[in-house]
Amino acid sequence: MSKVRSNTQKSLGLEVNGPVFWSSIVFLLVSISLVLIFRESAETFFGDVQTAITSNMGWLFILCVNFFVGFCLFVAFSRFGAIRLGGKDASPEFTTSAWFSMLFSAGMGIGLLFWSIAEPINHFQTPPLGEPGTPAAARQAMNFTFLHWGMHAWAIYALVGLALAYFTYNRQLPLTVRSAFYPFLGERIHGVIGYIIDILAVIATLFGLATSLGFGVQQIAAGMHHVFPSILNNITTQIILIVIITGIATISVVTGVDKGVRILSEWNICIALLILVAVVVLGPTVFILGSYVQNTGAYIGNFMQLSFWNEAYSNNNWQGSWTVFYWAWWISWAPFVGIFIARVSKGRTIKEFVLGVLIAPSLLCFLWMTAFGSTALSETLAGNTAIADAVAADVSTALFVFFEQLPFSTILSVIGVLLVSGFFVTSSDSGSLVVVSLTSGGNSNPSVGLRVFWAVAGGAVAAVLLLGGGLQALQTAVIITGLPFAMILLLMCYSLYRGLDEEATEETKLGKTQQRKDYQQLVAEMLAKRARKQDAGMSETRKDNPTPPNPDTL
Repeated sequence: MSKVRSNTQKSLGLEVNGPVFWSSIVFLLVSISLVLIFRESAETFFGDVQTAITSNMGWLFILCVNFFVGFCLFVAFSRFGAIRLGGKDASPEFTTSAWFSMLFSAGMGIGLLFWSIAEPINHFQTPPLGEPGTPAAARQAMNFTFLHWGMHAWAIYALVGLALAYFTYNRQLPLTVRSAFYPFLGERIHGVIGYIIDILAVIATLFGLATSLGFGVQQIAAGMHHVFPSILNNITTQIILIVIITGIATISVVTGVDKGVRILSEWNICIALLILVAVVVLGPTVFILGSYVQNTGAYIGNFMQLSFWNEAYSNNNWQGSWTVFYWAWWISWAPFVGIFIARVSKGRTIKEFVLGVLIAPSLLCFLWMTAFGSTALSETLAGNTAIADAVAADVSTALFVFFEQLPFSTILSVIGVLLVSGFFVTSSDSGSLVVVSLTSGGNSNPSVGLRVFWAVAGGAVAAVLLLGGGLQALQTAVIITGLPFAMILLLMCYSLYRGLDEEATEETKLGKTQQRKDYQQLVAEMLAKRARKQDAGMSETRKDNPTPPNPDTL
């Protein structure tokens, strides 16, 4: 077991891990500067890079993510499942409902609102297999949507969250990504190798976060323009929104996890459930419930085939724009969501942690995607092309055009804007807290100045990427950072297994030793009890049969 070792130093009045902090700053400044200088050619460059990576390395992303799912399930149902994060006597810091609210808000929030309608409609209109615009294409669209938002995504989060929680709470190491590699790197995690790991984690987190913030601010602007046409939906409005909401997120991040982040997450989940119930009740209720059952069954039945489908016999790179992008997106978000989940998961057993992270959020994602996506598909199949036209024209408007098909559409649109804004804030402040942890050497109570700095930096990265190429730039940044971090996650699986195996083996030895001690103590107690009985029996015999006098003494 390692002792926590401080790598922090004073820079600009802030307590930071110098190599990680300054290397991340330099990389961000160089990246932002290049995008701003070469703004006109940035979009073409991003498109070429994305195509190159997805065409040549898509199979690797698919293989890695499937391995992560299998590894998480193995750990949960193995002898490691009973290990408690924080030790045998640890108890959960947050209630199950609060825990779920925080991990769901951090893990899916903005993306779920942005893609719940747009993705199924896109798959329906341009399916990877078969004819577009048919009932078969609609079923296939929901299958792929469930694949992208189901257990595979949450397995990536579960892996990172579990590794960081275990090595932080059970091995007393700093809450940073490098700590997860202690079993085979040892004290070298405090050196150059550890710095490189944390720097990659910071970069992946910032670009993954910027992607979600970019999607979110585009949808907020679209929603505000839809409800209030005088507010233009353009890049200027989006940048202004980033500034305003980043400011709110900064206030939240200063208050910390226990107050700002937790309260906002719980409010978000309540508003999300309100909208979900409204759509189910006001929309085609029976259809939504029936399609939820059918979609979930199709997901389970086609799980293996969809999971390993690799577009090997076609050459349209549909998968590069969807599945590979999603896997890279979730991987780039893994340090952010993983560290955040680790911070709020102390006291839970490994089995409880893995199954809680994998199953409950996936089922809620499936219900959300069915209520919005399947209903949109049903409208399109019935001949109402308003939603499909909105997706084709501007993806960010799809949610609000969808609300127009329901009663109380204006109220739903206003609530939708508030919900996207709430998820924006929780994603920003949660991501900032994670980057703060990485750049401060795992400090559990970093300075307010450092929290403010990274909250502002996250918004700045999102704004610059929007200026430099819109969605294309955001997606490419995610894929570029996701590829090297996928390799780090593979090593993390090996390291976590070694760490858990060491603890389980030690507990087994201690258990056997304790069993021997207990057995020896039991035998000793039995012998002592038998001896007492024998002594008591001899005393009674002496009373009932007194010893006769010796004749020689008479």
